[in-house]
Amino acid sequence: MKVAISGSHGFIGSALSTRLAERGDEVYRLVRRVPAQPFEIEWHPERGDVPDAVSDELASVDVVVHLAGAGLGDRRWNSAYKAEIRNSRVQGTAAIAGALARYAREGRGPTVLLSGSAIGYYGDRGDEELTEASEPGTGFLADVVIDWEAKTSVASAAGVRVACLRTGLVVSPDGGAFERLVRIFRLGAGGRLGDGRQWWSTISLLDHLRAVEFLLDNGSVSGPVNLVGPQPRRNAEVTREIAEAVHRPAALPVPGFALRAVMGEFSADVLASQRVLPAVLERSGFSWQQPTVLEALRSSD
Repeated sequence: MKVAISGSHGFIGSALSTRLAERGDEVYRLVRRVPAQPFEIEWHPERGDVPDAVSDELASVDVVVHLAGAGLGDRRWNSAYKAEIRNSRVQGTAAIAGALARYAREGRGPTVLLSGSAIGYYGDRGDEELTEASEPGTGFLADVVIDWEAKTSVASAAGVRVACLRTGLVVSPDGGAFERLVRIFRLGAGGRLGDGRQWWSTISLLDHLRAVEFLLDNGSVSGPVNLVGPQPRRNAEVTREIAEAVHRPAALPVPGFALRAVMGEFSADVLASQRVLPAVLERSGFSWQQPTVLEALRSSD
């Protein structure tokens, strides 16, 4: 199929572009500049729409996978960067969903939108088990995700199949936030974060990509989908598995106050407890190849 991907140069988007191309799909990259290569489509999400000049190109694809958004841990949060985190997600999603809705009303264009989202939707919930049917939480990230997902409704109302990819912490030693964590452990300076009792819901990069493929091909799945592993683990267990994978001790716990000093407001989300279950994926018949952090990290050796 023809698949357009926003955020295609990011950690997950780049890996997904390669994987889909290898299985025979035609992959088009949405870029915020004049296209320099074939299979690039120009867009400007800050304008809140897809320009008419590129409409025909985007309307020619079968599926859009929308992953663009400013990185949560890339910079220390202040009011300006929090606005960038929110706007990069909400405005971009409004642009994509609005264009797909317009095409659908004209009887053309992509019939599927897989739109990035995050388990930040649930907020800090302690030991509560959370599925796609759970109510949203509170806090900055929860509010961002609520608005982010809401912008897809115009596309689903027009008949586009929309799935919101509520992604957990993606496990890989080669990119993303987890790479920085693994690097600390390799230096012998790793350990649990805070008291270590908070639930972390992770998914290996491989299983994340496989889940996206599954959702592309499974026409019966729509709505929110938790992209997490089959079993959330407490932070202390996750950090022990990282230590085992890199053959280093997990002897230096990082107290909450130290994390706050280094990371600022984002530390509250790192220390948050989110016991998220992949109910939709399990019900739909998806299976995991690397269900634990240890398996995901060992597979990359």
